[in-house]
Amino acid sequence: MRHIAWILLAAGISLPAQTARPLSPDGIASVHVQGRWEKTERQQFTLGGERYVGGAWIDITYGRPLLRGRDAFTGTGVDFGKAAYADAPVWRAGANLSTRLKTPIALMIGGKTVPAGEYSLFIEFQSPKAWTLIVSSWAQAPRFNSPISEGLYGAFGYTPERDVTRAPMRVDALPYRVEQLTWEFADVTAEGGRMAVLWDTTMASVPFTFVQ
Repeated sequence: MRHIAWILLAAGISLPAQTARPLSPDGIASVHVQGRWEKTERQQFTLGGERYVGGAWIDITYGRPLLRGRDAFTGTGVDFGKAAYADAPVWRAGANLSTRLKTPIALMIGGKTVPAGEYSLFIEFQSPKAWTLIVSSWAQAPRFNSPISEGLYGAFGYTPERDVTRAPMRVDALPYRVEQLTWEFADVTAEGGRMAVLWDTTMASVPFTFVQ
């Protein structure tokens, strides 16, 4: 391989630069709701052949760590899952920057209204089957060691006074291992749906409804 590289360089052919990939790439989970399907004169190359008009996009943006041979959730008793906290008070439910929920419409989560806006999402573990989703008004800091006035990086420095709502999560065992942490929307209807995070052999989800 080195011999081939020297031949290419001698011929004036440059080799492509090797770009480093982040260990935990950025991810986004999205759902498009409250619009309507309509028929059009021009053919639409969509499922059902109609066009989706209007509606609102709800997004979850997050970092996507990979297992790389590790177990995601270890420990027993009060120490369950604490390795995922990385010395923070709660889990950022992702990697790098704080996981963010962006919704242009109000949602009902855990019996409380979450107004339209942007929020940080955290998860607190009580046991392997008792997880709590935290929707917080803490801002997302752009870098590690940012001043607290800029928000939180991940979950470092989290305190609960800015919690908008807390909701118990349904925790299910998966019949397979999810290598890369994934957020997704599930069971979406005209009334609401579920937000779910999948990693290793676990899926944890929480229901939400649209505030009319």
